[in-house]
Amino acid sequence: MKSQPILKKHGVWKQIVKSYDLYLMLSLPIAWYIIFQYGPMYGLQIAFKDFNPSFGFLGSEWVGFENFTRFFESYYLGRLLWNTFSISIYSLLIAFPIPILLALLINEIRSNALKKWVQNITYIPHFISVVVIVGMLSLFLNPASGIVNTMLNALGIDSIAFMEKPGWFKSLFIGSNIWQSMGWQSIIYIAALAGIDPQLYEAAKMDGASRFQRIIHVSIPGILPVIIILLILDVGNFLNVGFEKILLMQNNLNMKSSDVIQTFVYRNGILNGDFSYSAAIGLFNSVINFILLIGINQFAKKKAEASLW
Repeated sequence: MKSQPILKKHGVWKQIVKSYDLYLMLSLPIAWYIIFQYGPMYGLQIAFKDFNPSFGFLGSEWVGFENFTRFFESYYLGRLLWNTFSISIYSLLIAFPIPILLALLINEIRSNALKKWVQNITYIPHFISVVVIVGMLSLFLNPASGIVNTMLNALGIDSIAFMEKPGWFKSLFIGSNIWQSMGWQSIIYIAALAGIDPQLYEAAKMDGASRFQRIIHVSIPGILPVIIILLILDVGNFLNVGFEKILLMQNNLNMKSSDVIQTFVYRNGILNGDFSYSAAIGLFNSVINFILLIGINQFAKKKAEASLW
């Protein structure tokens, strides 16, 4: 009975030796994850300490959940959670479906020249820097000389300080995200649509299905597993709402709507040097994302029979 596990073990090593070149290639990404992803987790202990750089990780005083309690009892907790969750929900409801609709639209274009033109036009914004995007928003929405307010003035409407008003922040942030990323994100859906058997469309056409009905009953079911996988990945990053762009768009006047968990961590951890407190907030953010990822994955696995694992 003991010989079977031994033989099995030798068989595994024999397979590794046989395909050693492939395992050597695999060792590089594994090493990268260990060094740069799992290794830094050692520093998470400062979330439970009053960290002092002069004492190091081990020498700093242990305070348990004091940093977490301080965050949960803070008066700005509600604002941070509301802004972070509302931006994320807004993105899922509005921004997530747009690349799908764009891919379906491009797939229905019969002219190859027009299809390539639409793809190129929608892809280009992805390669524009976030700094440039925010600069464009500031330029176009300038209350004094921006093209948007110039058009509003021509219609008899007073100028609006879009970048300074809290009520406009989320719409500007999500809208510019859609414009910048919808073409690039649609690529994977277009690839999935290309993999659908053309005979399914022919059969639906023979049955009298209109173009819209073929989209509903053939195209969308054909890419549904891809949609679910990407939705799971988006939910797994639910609280990571685009720190760099929000920070660039943020100012004292729109802080009520623009202050999210990540920008708060930046101000406290980097600018104010409160490392333990910021680490606790960041750990809380990551744990929530992890729970949401596990939950949505299990839900999709049961209901849609498609999941990450």
